[in-house]
Amino acid sequence: MTKEIKAQIDYWLKSAEHDLATAESLFKSRHYDWCLFLSHLVLEKTLKAFYVRDNLTFPPKVHRLELLAEKTKLNFSAEETDFLKEVSEFNLETRYPDFKFNFYKLCDKVFAHKYFKRIKEFYKCLLQNIKQ
Repeated sequence: MTKEIKAQIDYWLKSAEHDLATAESLFKSRHYDWCLFLSHLVLEKTLKAFYVRDNLTFPPKVHRLELLAEKTKLNFSAEETDFLKEVSEFNLETRYPDFKFNFYKLCDKVFAHKYFKRIKEFYKCLLQNIKQ
């Protein structure tokens, strides 16, 4: 692995770690919609680190987690892929105003806690795989 590739991987992982800390703050301050938006970015950036590792090139500018996952050497179950598809919706629904208010109303503490907890678990599993 070249220094450039290692630097790219480190960039994506550090950025994901930073976003996770910010998402934690947003959850604590009850900004659940933005917590889930940033949580999506945590997984996106982590998957982009895998993309760089597995393809030795800069990742594509896509935000669909399942599409990024397909372009890595990771093997996800159908359930995991479905979860990535669900989390990808947090990116769309938070960014575009037509959808944002509906998403905002959906994002109560129970909904956000359920997804945020699962996203953090998924993230931890991904990190274990990148160190192998």
